[in-house]
Amino acid sequence: MEFVLDCSATLPWLFASEATPATNRLLDQLSRGAKAWVPTLWHLEVGNVLLGAQRRGRMDKAGIEKFFASLAVYDIEVDSETAALAWSKTFALGEAFGLTMYDAAYLELALRRGVPLASLDGTLVAAMKKAGGQVLL
Repeated sequence: MEFVLDCSATLPWLFASEATPATNRLLDQLSRGAKAWVPTLWHLEVGNVLLGAQRRGRMDKAGIEKFFASLAVYDIEVDSETAALAWSKTFALGEAFGLTMYDAAYLELALRRGVPLASLDGTLVAAMKKAGGQVLL
């Protein structure tokens, strides 16, 4: 199984208060060998949220490093075409569906690869459904 993983679907694995049965199943699928595709910005988005959590005292440096290490064991592959398509297909999707460029990058990747999107972002999920794609969460 392959899917596109966005930041919002990744964070519940760290913050238990945000976890749902669906996000836990997604993590279980990765644990059993599923492959997640991410655009090049995914690492920066996840890191930014964790940096904010650290600044607010929600987690410490050791917890962040442990989470980064836990992500490394899964088959999460960075798409190499994200940047090349940013000002063409991704921009057009952002315009068409009223998305940020960040969210449009996840949409573009899922549509191009023909795989479901794992996201908790309501606007992004709605855009994926409107575009005829599948969602996991």
